[in-house]
Amino acid sequence: MNLFADAIDWILDPANYTGLNAIPLRLGQHLLFTLVTLLIAAAIAIPIGYLIGHTGRGRGLAVTTSGGLRAIPTLGLLTLVALWVGVGVVAPYVALTVLAIPPILAGAYTGFEAIDRRTVDAARAVGMSELQIVRKVEVPLGLPLLIGRLRSATLQVIATATLAAYVADIGLGRYLFSGLKTRDYAQMLGGSILVILLALALEGIFALIQRFAVPRGVSGRLAIPKPSTLRTERSTAAR
Repeated sequence: MNLFADAIDWILDPANYTGLNAIPLRLGQHLLFTLVTLLIAAAIAIPIGYLIGHTGRGRGLAVTTSGGLRAIPTLGLLTLVALWVGVGVVAPYVALTVLAIPPILAGAYTGFEAIDRRTVDAARAVGMSELQIVRKVEVPLGLPLLIGRLRSATLQVIATATLAAYVADIGLGRYLFSGLKTRDYAQMLGGSILVILLALALEGIFALIQRFAVPRGVSGRLAIPKPSTLRTERSTAAR
């Protein structure tokens, strides 16, 4: 209990809010690092996942590849890349991007696969092109599942991003490594608490986003739009 109280005192200590090791600076670095990592992973995984989900091809390869990426120890990959490219932020970005790709990829193609095929057939029946089907039917209906996997990837990256301080002087992980070196356990626990609070804050934000991402008229299950509705949307888009 005393250690927990010491950690809270360390977090509230005004001396820790100034200088190059300030809590707001480290918190901002951690958040920025996480967001950039997720953007890179999403830019790679989402288009591939959408292609797999729409065409139904390559799913087995995607599952195998995702499973292989999940099995790679992040710290080992981080060390390996750091030895290859040198100490700096490149190695953490590579390692954490590899960690984030599998859940985002799975969310992209499973979101499409969860859609009732009659919905897609109805869209084709009214003359929508494949691109229109993806953009107007599959992406909106598959968005809640994708956001759910983005939410999962975010929590994984937030927690594992503490390892970035192993090879680069960034993020909240610096408090853990420096505290371990100096046996300042209050600092270590304080840094851990800050990571947990950041993860909980982002979890809440993604929970709200996921709730509002559900298309109107869809509740629990993916609804099947009427062909007349799809025809009206197509006519509106054409105009």
